[in-house]
Amino acid sequence: MFVIVWLMRGDFSGAAIAAFIIFVIAGLTDWADGYAARKMGLVSNFGILMDALTDKILMLGLMIALVDIGQVHIFLVLLILGREFMITGMRLVAATKGVVVSAESSGKQKTVTQILAVGAFLIEDVFRKDIGGIEGEWTIQAANGLGWLGAGLFVLCVFMTLYSGMKYFRKYGELVFLEDNR
Repeated sequence: MFVIVWLMRGDFSGAAIAAFIIFVIAGLTDWADGYAARKMGLVSNFGILMDALTDKILMLGLMIALVDIGQVHIFLVLLILGREFMITGMRLVAATKGVVVSAESSGKQKTVTQILAVGAFLIEDVFRKDIGGIEGEWTIQAANGLGWLGAGLFVLCVFMTLYSGMKYFRKYGELVFLEDNR
């Protein structure tokens, strides 16, 4: 995350391409790690919790960087940040009661929309910063289109984030709000 953010802010040639490539590598290795763990039967409660937490750290860090460079409004990121902390807190409380809250399909869809939104903004910078000066007008138009795509996907990811949060709380909220009478 730190390297990607540094590259996002970099003014040197190739920084945007490098940021996008590292983002893609991070996503692919995260997917491969989860796939391998499931395939080899190495899934653990610790792994379930930590994988979700590290994914959130990466995505929220990049979203905060997008706010810093003016591509995303802070209010939208705060909505996502609030949901992520609430669901992570709920998962931790559930874990103290012996319940592991695994990813639901709506949570996975939320993650996909977040990845696509951040990826669109990163690839926009590739066209705007690294290719734009070399190729000309079409790359600026492509960058503008990718910027609009990123903004649309970001609004969708905010909606999906809030929607999936509501679904988690409907399903597991009683673990947090009801007193344990053991």
